[in-house]
Amino acid sequence: MFKRSKAKLVLAVLSIFILSSAGLLNVNAAYTNSDWMGWISGSKSLTQLSIPGTHDSGALYEPIPGIAKCQNLTITQQLNAGVRYLDIRCRHINNEFAIHHGPIFQNMYFDDVLSACIGFLNQNPTECIIMAIKPEHTESGNTRTFEETFNAYMSQNPDKWYTSSNIPILGLARGKIVLVRRFPAATLPKGIDATGWADNTTFVINCGLNNIKIQDQYVVPDNAQKWALVQNMYNEAKSQNPTWLYINFTSG
Repeated sequence: MFKRSKAKLVLAVLSIFILSSAGLLNVNAAYTNSDWMGWISGSKSLTQLSIPGTHDSGALYEPIPGIAKCQNLTITQQLNAGVRYLDIRCRHINNEFAIHHGPIFQNMYFDDVLSACIGFLNQNPTECIIMAIKPEHTESGNTRTFEETFNAYMSQNPDKWYTSSNIPILGLARGKIVLVRRFPAATLPKGIDATGWADNTTFVINCGLNNIKIQDQYVVPDNAQKWALVQNMYNEAKSQNPTWLYINFTSG
C-alpha cells in the first residue's frame, strides 16, 4: 500500500509549510487564490510566512481505488487554489522524470509539472512556488545521473529557478521555483539541501544559515496521536527562531 489516508487537513500557520491532500481542501477548483503572495512585503523571509502545500502533489491516478491517489486537483488547480509548496516524486527513467507514487505511474512527466508551474508564474509574477523534488521508485534505462537530468530540465528555463542553498526573502523568490532538493548533488549550491530527510519521524536538517524542522510521521496509530504531533509543531513554529523553516505533514 502506497497511499496515505485521505483524512487530512490543510492548515495555515506561522513559519510553517503544511502538507496534505488537496482533495480535502474544501475549495472549489474554480475559486482562485492565485495572487495571495502579492499582498505580502517582499522583505519577508519565506520562513516568516504560512504556506499551504500538498503531499505527493502529482498523485492523481490509481489503477485500483485506495492504493496511490492523494490529490483530486491538478497541479494548476492546486496553485490557483493557493497551494505554494509542491511535493514532486520523480522516477528517473530513460533520462527523463516520470511522476510516480511508489511504483504507480501518474500519467504525467516532469515537463508537465514545469509547464503548469511556469505558466502559473508567468500569469502571477508576485508568487513563488516551493518545490521539493524526490527520487521515486527504481531507476531504469539512464545514461546520466538524476542530478544531470534535473540540470537538463532546469536549463530550459534557468531564470525561473531559485537554487541558492539559503531560504530566500519573498522578493528574491517572486516568479521563481524555489528548489528543496531531496536528491544528492555533485555541483553546489543546488537548492535548499534536504537530503538528510529521515523516515517516519520528526527531525531537524541543518542547512547552514537556516535549519529545517520536519514532522513527517506517516505511520499513524490513531488520529489523536497524529493531531498532537501536528499541534506540537504548530506551537513550536509560533514561538521559535523565525529563521527556522518548519514543514508539518498532516498526512498519514
